Formats: sequence, structure tokens, C-alpha cells
Amino acid sequence: MTRKRALIVDDSKSARVILSRMLEKFDIEVDTADAAEAAIEYLKSNRPDAIFMDHLMPGMDGLQAVQVIKGNPETAMIPIMMYTSQEGELYVGQARALGAMGVLPKQVRPVDVSKVLYELHLLPDRRDMDEAALAPVELDTNADLRQTDSRSRVNGSAGPSPGSVAATGAGAGPGAGVGADWARRVEAAVKDSAVDLRRFMVASLDSFATRIVGDLRESAPVAAKALPEPVPPPPPAPQRPLWPWGLGLCAAAGACAVLVFLLLQARDELAKSRAEFAAASATNAELARVREELGETIKDLTTALAAAPSAAGSSAMMRTEMVPYGEAPLERSRVDALRELFGKLEAQGFRGQVKITSSAGLFCLSGNASDGYAPATPSLPFAKCDLVGNPADDAGAAQQRQSLAFANLVAGIRQRTGGAIGVAIDSANKPPVPYPARSEALTAGEWNKAAVANNRVDFVAEPASAAP
Repeated sequence: MTRKRALIVDDSKSARVILSRMLEKFDIEVDTADAAEAAIEYLKSNRPDAIFMDHLMPGMDGLQAVQVIKGNPETAMIPIMMYTSQEGELYVGQARALGAMGVLPKQVRPVDVSKVLYELHLLPDRRDMDEAALAPVELDTNADLRQTDSRSRVNGSAGPSPGSVAATGAGAGPGAGVGADWARRVEAAVKDSAVDLRRFMVASLDSFATRIVGDLRESAPVAAKALPEPVPPPPPAPQRPLWPWGLGLCAAAGACAVLVFLLLQARDELAKSRAEFAAASATNAELARVREELGETIKDLTTALAAAPSAAGSSAMMRTEMVPYGEAPLERSRVDALRELFGKLEAQGFRGQVKITSSAGLFCLSGNASDGYAPATPSLPFAKCDLVGNPADDAGAAQQRQSLAFANLVAGIRQRTGGAIGVAIDSANKPPVPYPARSEALTAGEWNKAAVANNRVDFVAEPASAAP
């Protein structure tokens, strides 16, 4: 009988060796390949009787290789059995749909191998064998006797020894030892045949049971569908230590505590921001109100100052210019106002003196000497002012705080008029507008209102007859 040949395709050397030894016990020749590509190359010149294909391999996997082999008409008829650790009905169905006959697990038993070999027709069916499983063994007693005589002659004896004759006469001649050896051989052969027969019976019963179940399902499809598939009992769950759960609970509790702390902190920050926004809104409203009041005060002062010359008579002309906080008194708009006054006086042929009086307002300020000072918020109590004064006025006397444009203007008017119009610069001895009385209820806004009115420059044109 021609020996069967199988091809094992697996990238694991140990898996190939294990399955090869199992197949060789059944007198099957084995060829191996460590990759699906090598197996396809092998099939170009060889035709094994069966292929055992692994699933997970570098490059082309087992299912792809099955598709290629079954897609080739020359190799399509070779039976393929998946030899893999993949399991489950879904995988088995996928493998069979691609052309494989089934799945042989990596943790395989010899009885499973014999069953698969019968399915792949790599082992003959014992019922179809002509020879009996156990063949009778005939013993050649004469040959044994001749062998015993020759041994005796080699030992220097011309015939059988008396002990031998006695033993032979008692029924225990030379053939008795040979018969005991043959008995042991027969017993070993019987045991091997019994083991082989038992494997064959188990595989046959499994195949017979599978065939019966398939026939029943085909004959009664509705009933078969109604009956659920037998579900193997789940394996016992492994005992896991409890300390990972404890660590997880502790970590979750810590995360919750941190989250609660952050939420509370965010809520406090939000409340604080809302309070600051409300205070800023109130301060802006107060500043707008004070600005409106200051504007009205400036208008009233301007009107009063404009009416002052008419009340004092036509002998003098007077004009007042307000100085914003932080600016020098004799520059910018004050220079423009003085230039305009000089132009009117020249047009009238005025002869006399223009007296310029600078008054510095004392503001309620917040800040410091290094960063600078600024008017305090109107709602600040006057007692909390960091400084009461005017940093622009601290620079020196009025003559020292003149801008270059102012000095050029004064020199020009004197030169053009030949000294007919003189200029006198002085500082006010007392504030033109009185400050409010200091008290605990006094605010920075009320005080700075008077400081704005006092931070100004007065221009008074006195004719020569009125000049001292």
C-alpha cells in the first residue's frame, strides 16, 4: 500500500514537530513549510494527500492561503484542515466557507488526530481491510531445537546435557524459552491492536454521532432549529485578587474629591469675579456721574468768568483756561488761548499788561512715587487718599514750568509791540474755589471736583492806566 503524504504549514517549529510526530505514528509521510507562500510554491511540484494549515502567519495568513489553493483547479481537490488555536463556531463556519474541511486545535489529542485522519481518508477503514487485525503466529519448534543444538556444540558438548534431556523429558525443552518470547510478543501486539482498535471505535462513534445529528437536522429542519445548540459549561472564573479593586476605588474616590474641590474653588472664583464686576460697574457709573457734574461745573465757571469782565468794567479783559490733571499749566491749549488774546489786543491797539496767574488744584490721588499717581475713584473715602496734591505743580515755580512755545509767544508779542504789551506771570496765593471741609463722610469725588475747578490759568489784560 502506498504511504500517504501530508503537508504541515505553520510558522511555529514546535507546532510542526508535534503534529509531524503524531502523523508519523500513523505511517504518514510529512512535509513542512514555515509560511503560506512557501506552501504555495511547494504545491507547484508536489501533490500531498492533505494539508494542515495554520491561521496566523507572517505575510499571507491561513485563510488567504486556503482561498489561493482552492482557487487553483490543480490544487482545489486537496483536502485542507485548519491547524490553529482559533476556535468558535463563527471561525469554523468561515473556514469551511472558504473550502477548509474543519479545524484541528493546537492542543490536540491522539484520538482527535485519528478522527481527523479518517475524515481526510488518510487512514483506511478497518471494516474494508481484507486482512485480520491479528494474524496467527506459527512456531517452528524444529528450528528452535536446531538452534539449541548448535549452541551446545559451540560450548564443547557433543549432545544435549543431562539437565537438558531431563528438562525436555519434563516438557520444558529448548522450545519452551522460545515459546515464552513469542508469547510476550503476541501479548504486546494484542495490546497495541487493542489501543488502536479503541481509537478507531471512538473516532467511528464520533463520526457516526455527527452523521446522525446531521441527518436528523436535515430530516426535521424546523425541530432542529427549535432546539438550541448544546452550550458547553463555562470554565470556572479564575480567582482574582481584590487589591486591584481597592486601588481602583481609592483612585476613583480621590478623583471625585479633587473634582469637588475644583468645583467649589471655581464657584468661589465666579462669585468673586461677579462681585468685582458689580463694583467696577458701580465705579464706572459713579465716574460718569462725576464727569457730568464736573462738566456742568466747568460750564458754570466759564460763564461766570466770561461775565466777570463786564461786571468789573471795561477797563480790564479776563479769560480763564482749565488745566487737565497731569499737564503743565503754560502749554497746549493755554498757549493757543493766549495767542488769541494777544491777537485781539493788538487789533484794538491795546497798551498795558497781561497778567497770567497759574493755580494748581490739589487732587486726592492713589498710587506711589515709583509707579506714579492718578486721581482716586470717586467713591473712595477722602481719608484713604495716598496723596493730596498736584505732582505737576511740584516741578517748580510758574516761570520754570513754561513751555518753549509759551516763551516764544511772550517774547514775540513784546518785540512786535515794542514793549506796549507786557506780560507778568504769577502763581495764585489761594485757591479760587474753596475746598469742602474734611470729614469722615467726605469722598474723593467731592474733593476732586473742587480740585478740577482750581487747576487753571487766568489771563487778565490790564490797560496802562490801570496797571500799578
